[in-house]
Amino acid sequence: MKRHSLFQFLLINIALFFQSQVSAQEITLEKLWETDGFRNPESVVYDTKTEVLYVSNVNGAANEKDGNGFISKVALDGKILKKDWVTGLNAPKGLAIHGNKLYTADIDTLVEIDIPTETITNSYQVMDAKFLNDVAASMGGEVFVSDMMMNRIHQLKDGTFSIWLETPELEAPNGLLVLDDYLIEGAWGVMVEGFKTDTPGHLKTISLKDKSIQSIGDGSPVGNLDGVETDLDGEYYVTDWMVGKLFHIKKSGEATELLTLEQGMADLEYIPEMDLIILPMMNTSKLLAYKAHEYEDDEAEEYEEEED
Repeated sequence: MKRHSLFQFLLINIALFFQSQVSAQEITLEKLWETDGFRNPESVVYDTKTEVLYVSNVNGAANEKDGNGFISKVALDGKILKKDWVTGLNAPKGLAIHGNKLYTADIDTLVEIDIPTETITNSYQVMDAKFLNDVAASMGGEVFVSDMMMNRIHQLKDGTFSIWLETPELEAPNGLLVLDDYLIEGAWGVMVEGFKTDTPGHLKTISLKDKSIQSIGDGSPVGNLDGVETDLDGEYYVTDWMVGKLFHIKKSGEATELLTLEQGMADLEYIPEMDLIILPMMNTSKLLAYKAHEYEDDEAEEYEEEED
């Protein structure tokens, strides 16, 4: 969904270097805050320069061009700094930042927002797009956008917005994350009736060099995946929109359920230097923050006993 700053990139790679020396660990979550007052929040991204969060508000139907959508500006303690920071959108969803630009997917258009001036500076429309969803930016400035209804991924590069990849192998691409030489895709799963699936999706890697697609793990179904973020070990925090679950998925594909709330857990943000997970709850119009604590197995048991 997002871009990673150079600091975050270094943290992740340092952690990967020492990963082989780390024994089995368990992750527990500590709820820090909950903020309501949004309007169907779909995505959240952290701006490392200004140290604030931006939240996309669909504010109505997810595919209706009603002009009601907007972006909110939120502090790290959950306080809404400006609810209608940028307005005039339709149903903004995924968010990503590169440089001073914030990008959001708005039904059939990728919208570029200049952060310092708080204004829309460019729009890139796809005439036959059906459901542009998540956005991810590489360190080099390429912006990727998923269209889950068309089994497509678009790319904005050097001012040109075009189809980068289109194949049924994507299985309704939703969440996107650029990590090293790969695009990590959270597949929703092949839809059979509306957004329903017979077989839920799983994580995939897509090579940025040759566009080859591989499942993370053995391809076993995980859920109707939405947001995808990486942790300091190069593993993943992933949300399931339909059942409202947060998973931690290892590089082997093994998925551990960390949290179950209600339907509508959308495109999360993870801030590695704070171990902070931000969850937009689209159906209940709330933003939730959790701190992730990672323990050795025996330490986790002691922590749970103290909490009880």
